[in-house]
Amino acid sequence: MLGRIGTSYIRHKPNVAATFRINIRALSDFPDVEVENYRNEWKTYGDIENYTPGKFTIQTFNKISSKGLKLFEEDLYEIRATGEGNIGNAHAILLRSHKLQESEIMHTVRAIARCGAGTNNIPVARCTEIGIPVFNTPGANANAVKELVIAGMFLGSRRVIDGINHMKELGRQGLAKERVEKDKSKFGGREIMGKTLAVIGLGHIGASTARDAAALGMNVIGYDPALSIDSALKLPNKISLKDSIGAAVANADYISINIPYIKGPNGTHGIIGKDIIKQFKEGAVLLNFARGELVDSEAMKDFLDNGDGRYVSDFPDDLLWDHKNAIILPHLGASTEEAEDAAAAMAAETIKCYLENGTIKNSVNFPATSLPNKPEGAIRMTVINKNQPGMLAQITEIFAESGLNIFQQVNQSKGNVAYNVLDIDTSGHKDVISFKTVQEKITMLDGVMSSRILYGSPGTGYAKNLEGQYFV
Repeated sequence: MLGRIGTSYIRHKPNVAATFRINIRALSDFPDVEVENYRNEWKTYGDIENYTPGKFTIQTFNKISSKGLKLFEEDLYEIRATGEGNIGNAHAILLRSHKLQESEIMHTVRAIARCGAGTNNIPVARCTEIGIPVFNTPGANANAVKELVIAGMFLGSRRVIDGINHMKELGRQGLAKERVEKDKSKFGGREIMGKTLAVIGLGHIGASTARDAAALGMNVIGYDPALSIDSALKLPNKISLKDSIGAAVANADYISINIPYIKGPNGTHGIIGKDIIKQFKEGAVLLNFARGELVDSEAMKDFLDNGDGRYVSDFPDDLLWDHKNAIILPHLGASTEEAEDAAAAMAAETIKCYLENGTIKNSVNFPATSLPNKPEGAIRMTVINKNQPGMLAQITEIFAESGLNIFQQVNQSKGNVAYNVLDIDTSGHKDVISFKTVQEKITMLDGVMSSRILYGSPGTGYAKNLEGQYFV
């Protein structure tokens, strides 16, 4: 049983491997399960004195909504904020906008979740290389961003901000009542009803924006080469879908960008550039509540300098910040209490499902994977490996050699990484069934990055292959 290993044993013998046992069904014919933990130096775990056996440690960066954090049960999880002492033994990381460095990701970290859609503040490629799934929260902030996009259309249609600033200046001069009627003609505009909105990217935010714009009496054009069935069902009935960005923007009075920012070849950096902007109608309003890097600022400036077009963005821009036809906001898209609560709750549930059951949902670098509940008497093991031929056969062969039967399994892959979930039958074994040797053999296979045994004791059962060194 877990209780047989005392906390003092771990603290006073940090270089000695510890064996953990737990009975998977009390007062049953099933054996105790034995796994190994804490081999190698405790410096890789960091905070020895404050380590709590039997709990998952969640490290947070930024201020995370308390409604999300409350989903972590106190008897299974310990929440520790960065800056509140050493947190070297974190099992998962939860963050918002903090730019995460690889040096902040300890060997014990199994997963990282961002409370938001974008993950460009996380070294995703490196996390994939070392076998750590990165999760996001698609759709959690969709309503908040959509509402700001709609507000951006109004701001781009009427010079409301210019009018507010003008009234403040007149107020300072004591001339507001005298000049208000005379000066209002400087801030005329147009209505959005009957105008055409082009929505580039029809995911959660884009589809919601299209639907509400149609409800406001606008004609809606859309473009998304990867339109999902779920998003398609949310689109307004009369939307006109185009086969390119150029075709979508050509006749649009308003253009909303709702696509992810992707670096590198075939990425989306500067995708709204000179070739696209030259197809804009005169006076078109570009709404960028996705990422600042999607728009070529030089090309946008040329468009604004030579007409009455507008640019409304939720991101800083060193070139356009004071342009008379630009409205630059301080990244307010998801800055609502409701959005922060929803994102934190989704991130928390994602982390819990992964740590407790091995389920992967909403990961940007790992394949979506789920397996039904474990059969009675089964032990679940997960294995992360490079996506190369023969890996699954080697893994299952080790179980067979050890006399362990596989109840059920699933193998999924995405890019260069593969993820396996296997439920192992423990019936028919003696009083204690040891996974120590099995886990080490599997983890040290060439191509395997890490493995986990989910057997009922939070925080234990995790092993990594660190360039040929066994870390458990």
